[in-house]
Amino acid sequence: MQTLIEAPELASWRAGRNDVRLVDVRWALGGPPGRIAYLAGHIPGAAYADLETELAGPAVPAEGRHPVPAIGVLQAAARHWGIDDGDTVVVYDDLGNQSAARAWWLLRHAGVRNVLLLDGGLGAWVAAGLQVSTAEETITPGRVSLDYGHLTTLDADAAGRLPGEGVLLDARAGARFRGETEPVDPQAGHIPGAVSAPSAGNLAPDGRFLPAGELRARFEALGVTDAAPVGVYCGSGVTAAHEVAALGIAGFEAALYPGSWSQWSNFPGRAVETGAGRQTGAGRQTGGGRQTGAEPQQGAEPPR
Repeated sequence: MQTLIEAPELASWRAGRNDVRLVDVRWALGGPPGRIAYLAGHIPGAAYADLETELAGPAVPAEGRHPVPAIGVLQAAARHWGIDDGDTVVVYDDLGNQSAARAWWLLRHAGVRNVLLLDGGLGAWVAAGLQVSTAEETITPGRVSLDYGHLTTLDADAAGRLPGEGVLLDARAGARFRGETEPVDPQAGHIPGAVSAPSAGNLAPDGRFLPAGELRARFEALGVTDAAPVGVYCGSGVTAAHEVAALGIAGFEAALYPGSWSQWSNFPGRAVETGAGRQTGAGRQTGGGRQTGAEPQQGAEPPR
């Protein structure tokens, strides 16, 4: 199934088709509201999706910082974005699709078959000499019907078992994986047996995804094969979707753990590992220690 679309092809589709819907998913952890950036310039006709309220449920420690939203919430949002059954949806951001992938994954999980990421995001659109708009778009509401269950997901128990059955990739920055820093969640470290695979490594310097062959080589070097299951998590299930997209481009099917580290690190009794962790290729464990049954720190939900 196609995952990416280039800016010139999208421009051609917009000119000749009436079944293409655009969704702008500007968002950054701890950054200003994405709507400000949207109003400063977006692809004409694009609706704005708010990641915090439309692409995630309320943050609670037991479910994580960005739980999968209730299906009714996502369906109402998708209709607000103008989506009808059978439409092709193109999502984008200005961060190498690391936030737009959340919408891509959720909509596919909810049954929208044709969802594409604009490769290179808004930057690629502008670089192609295409027009941007600063208008507040008038979107005709759609009537799409959604239901979850079309993609594979992991709960915490399944994520914890996966390193013994296949490969569990951690899409966060390496310093967070190793436990050297943890700016938002209760504990530092990673799920025991996971492999560090920062989502930024899926991208070329221009913000486009690496070619399929290079992505495949990257994941194979991390231990991913066609013969064993692969799962992905991150801080709260956002950039993990980007990793799922990159794995798909490379020819691998991956499951996503939506609760991710923000859920795992809030569970009493869940083991936590620090250091370099699992070293693929060498077939051994190395790095920091494992804290079996470590009790999460208590306190207020940290800023997102």
